[in-house]
Amino acid sequence: MIDVLLTHSYHLLFDRKQVRKMQPYPPLGTLYAAGLLRDRGISVALFDSMLEDPEVNFGKVLRKHRPKIVVVYEDNFNFLSKMCLTRMRQVAFDLAEKAKAAGAITIVHGSDPTDHFSDYLDHSFDYVLAGEAEWILLDLVKYLLDRSGCDLDEIPGLIYLHPSSHELIRTCSRKLMSDLDALPLPAWDMIDADRYRNAWRKAHGFFSLNMAASRGCPYHCNWCAKPIYGTSYNARSPRKVAEEMRFLKDRLAPDRLWFADDIFALKPNWTEHFAAAVRELDARIPFKMQSRADLMTPERVKSLCEAGCMEVWMGAESGSQRILDAMEKDLQVGQIFQARQTLQEHNIRACFFLQFGYPGETWQDISETIQLVRQARPDDIGVSVSYPLPGTKFHSMVSAQLDDKTNWDDSEDLAMMFKGTYTNQFYHALHDALHLEIELMHSAADGHWKSDTSVGLPAELKDLWLRVEDLEIQCRNLNPTLLPHPFRPAMQSALHG
Repeated sequence: MIDVLLTHSYHLLFDRKQVRKMQPYPPLGTLYAAGLLRDRGISVALFDSMLEDPEVNFGKVLRKHRPKIVVVYEDNFNFLSKMCLTRMRQVAFDLAEKAKAAGAITIVHGSDPTDHFSDYLDHSFDYVLAGEAEWILLDLVKYLLDRSGCDLDEIPGLIYLHPSSHELIRTCSRKLMSDLDALPLPAWDMIDADRYRNAWRKAHGFFSLNMAASRGCPYHCNWCAKPIYGTSYNARSPRKVAEEMRFLKDRLAPDRLWFADDIFALKPNWTEHFAAAVRELDARIPFKMQSRADLMTPERVKSLCEAGCMEVWMGAESGSQRILDAMEKDLQVGQIFQARQTLQEHNIRACFFLQFGYPGETWQDISETIQLVRQARPDDIGVSVSYPLPGTKFHSMVSAQLDDKTNWDDSEDLAMMFKGTYTNQFYHALHDALHLEIELMHSAADGHWKSDTSVGLPAELKDLWLRVEDLEIQCRNLNPTLLPHPFRPAMQSALHG
């Protein structure tokens, strides 16, 4: 028998898009929790559902370990967890049901449980952990194992039902960590590294692992949900991050790394010290990360290059300044072009996240985003549609239009859940056309068509764009959601150019 069995609810094979991409990463947030519990003398096991089918094998693990406590601890560094996919929610409920049937106390943590704690308490979970949760979990586990003299209501960050009155109890919030170096390393030895390595090398010819150098993001994009860290930003010391890179290099030998931070290397001096520590420790592993276009200054990019950065994903979102302003992105379109150029000068791949369907977006705005792609020629793109998550200003703008479907089923869903300018079919076609354009732009012999027009497009791509143009007429919503003043176009006809 062990004290705690940790798991999470994301299973790769339940997500069509991610199966095609085949880029599985271990549950970093779960491993941090496991590392802290084990460091404090608590016996821990891990059921990693990323590559292991939870419907088939979780019961076997329960019978093997007979845990006193089961914790579904979501990986807050995984953007798929932050999206609160309904398939993940159902897996979490199933895990809790099996755990309760085995006689275990059940605990859950993550963005979706924080936003919908009542649903989780109604589906076999005893406790929900709200906010940054490693230390909350440790305190609760010690209490449940009778290793702590504190009262339950003295533990901050808990949501639960009183055992007698069934009254909902929510304790005070726990202050976020400012010293991330106080946490032990993630429990890397608990994953089946060979299984991840084989999946990556079979699909891509190399093996990638994930790390995090910081937590949170201080910017205020009004569609971005931040139920765990709010608008805080705390970073590990550059030396500690380089030391973990060296540790992974020696123990697991990844060919590449993915820094899963919301915003990597926010502080210029941090980046310089990080590059120096990587050099000193011979810790260099080629890595990709995500940041903002306006942070890609020549000095910062130079340090990133020295540290081993090979790819940067930026939230470009739109080529329309009007839409960027409405999103409260605090970004200028020109800064996206400048970032692309600066990264290219240092041989770092520049990739754009693009978002369509924001309230009030017009065909003119979409056309400006298409031109951004054709002129800046990013190395890759990720295309999505505006996705209303609880707690955001954007969600409050469209919440009255949401029906029973308030979350995507999986990451390929790409469903408009409010009345946008167009219906789903249009955005799916736009997604396909832009992705093919990028693919041909960088791989095909005829991928050097005139960058600011459709002249010379390959036939397959031209057909896709003709379909987009047809659907632009067929898929218009009669009464789409508009932007509030001052971002709303002066005339409704602007919706269609």
